[in-house]
Formats: sequence, C-alpha cells, structure tokens
Amino acid sequence: MNFSFSEKRYLGISECSQYIGVTKGTLYVWVCHKKIPYLKVGRLVKFDLKVIEKWLKENSVERIN
Repeated sequence: MNFSFSEKRYLGISECSQYIGVTKGTLYVWVCHKKIPYLKVGRLVKFDLKVIEKWLKENSVERIN
C-alpha cells in the first residue's frame, strides 16, 4: 500500500486488519458481533482510525509480573 496510516482517517476492512494485525475474516466476525467500533457508509464498512486507536488502548491487557 502506498499510504501511511497517519495520512488516512478512515480505513477499509483490509487496511484495518493490517493495522491491528488480525485477518479480514476475524475483523468481519468482530463487526458482525459488534465487538469493534465501525461505521457504515452505504454498504461499506469503515473504521475511524482515531476511534480504533482508542478502542485498542481501552481493550489492552496489562502484564502482571
């Protein structure tokens, strides 16, 4: 891909799956079960990068020593 994630605000399925490191199939399942925040633009599923970054921080698990 010829873009930087810092240049785009809204990501498609492929871009978001690459960004967070899961397969597109996993991402589709998460969308279907509403486990990840997303937007619908007509029939397209889009992800707001700022919202996804916040979601990742809120859903991270801290390591216990």
